[in-house]
Amino acid sequence: MRKLLLTSCLLLFSILLFSQENQLKALVGGTLIDGYGSDPIKNSVIIIEGERIKAVGTVETLAVPANAEVISTEGMSVLPGLWDMHVHTMINGHADYDYWDKTYPPLLKDVIMPASAHQLLLAGVTSARDLGAPLEESIAVRDKINSGEIPGATLYVSGPFIQHEPYPGTEDFRWGVKGAEDGRKKIRKLASAGVDVIKLIDHDHMTMEELSAIVDEAHKHNLKVVAHGHRPDEIRRGLEVGVDCFEHTGLSSAPSYPDDIIKSIEERTAQMNKGPMFWCPTVDPLYNYEYLRDNPEILDNDSWHLGLPDTVITDIKNSFKHPDRLPYFQLTPSRRPTLQTKMKQLMDAGVVLLIGTDSGIPMKFHSQSTWNELDVWVNEFGLDPMYAIRAATYWPSLWMGVADEVGTVTPGKYADIIAVKGDVLRYIELLQDVDLVVKHGKRYK
Repeated sequence: MRKLLLTSCLLLFSILLFSQENQLKALVGGTLIDGYGSDPIKNSVIIIEGERIKAVGTVETLAVPANAEVISTEGMSVLPGLWDMHVHTMINGHADYDYWDKTYPPLLKDVIMPASAHQLLLAGVTSARDLGAPLEESIAVRDKINSGEIPGATLYVSGPFIQHEPYPGTEDFRWGVKGAEDGRKKIRKLASAGVDVIKLIDHDHMTMEELSAIVDEAHKHNLKVVAHGHRPDEIRRGLEVGVDCFEHTGLSSAPSYPDDIIKSIEERTAQMNKGPMFWCPTVDPLYNYEYLRDNPEILDNDSWHLGLPDTVITDIKNSFKHPDRLPYFQLTPSRRPTLQTKMKQLMDAGVVLLIGTDSGIPMKFHSQSTWNELDVWVNEFGLDPMYAIRAATYWPSLWMGVADEVGTVTPGKYADIIAVKGDVLRYIELLQDVDLVVKHGKRYK
């Protein structure tokens, strides 16, 4: 009996020790871009224990524990897991919204949205702001990911859009507002359900009383408000009521932002007590459309097939058989030349830009969108690569209020880390093929 008990105890001890050993990882040898913007750390060592980063140093300064699983990052750029601050997990590249909205709601919770989140993760996007989707499905998918039940980027969800009036057939994920009190009621319902952020659109069609009530109620519940900046009065009104982040470059084919809007933005960015003014320009879908239209073989990349049934994949492909004929993009050739000017205006006015892609819209897939946005910023618009990387790591985590947990490679934070062969500060497009993805200490790729 004693021998049996001793054997059982030794077996249990061995299992526990093996488990602890597997909990300890060391990423060794890569060039670390930690998210703070300082010079990269050569020959870095990152010790991961369980879900979190235990220590950061170099091969000269930090010893690797003997029982750690060693993962070589020699010749690689190592950086925090990317964020995408504007995704739509409820859609995946289909070019006919009306058809999609009528056909696929039954598959959103168990198929479409989990597939989107998984595709984001394998693309190196460990966190994403998911803007506009049915409430129950958004919460369910987010919580399944957070509990480890399914793989995916950590999602910060808005649930339904809040707008003046929903488009016909979209009432499940677009909530209209009729009066200030109705606006407050809608926000309270979202807050009670546990959303992470509020997504506001078409607010230039609301009364100022309605708009003020929505933003005020959101802030009472410690929820930040993300708002479209497509039209001049969406920006003007949003600034007046204290919107926390604007989306898109907007203003259609107008060559630049009006002087009064830039002046208002400058007045806002000058108020240090309010913190930075954030903007998510989402330029890639507009900038790259014409190239995609004329070189559609890019759409054959099967990375976006992950998790989707063959019938859905075929349906999506059929929807863009003729990329040149899509109504969604017909004005894009006129809008494209304005994008760089508008981004420069925003930066000159003191805005902090965030990487976001509108991923999920026609022909824009969760497995590809984020690196394309980074590529346009750096290789087409000439932005500093370190600025772009921080716009996809440090600043999003700060905006979401989780900078103490993620966003940089820092001891004590969650081990959300990616690595790619080569120097991303020289060749940002290397991020199209991320080699290593670690999220909360678990290696997914």
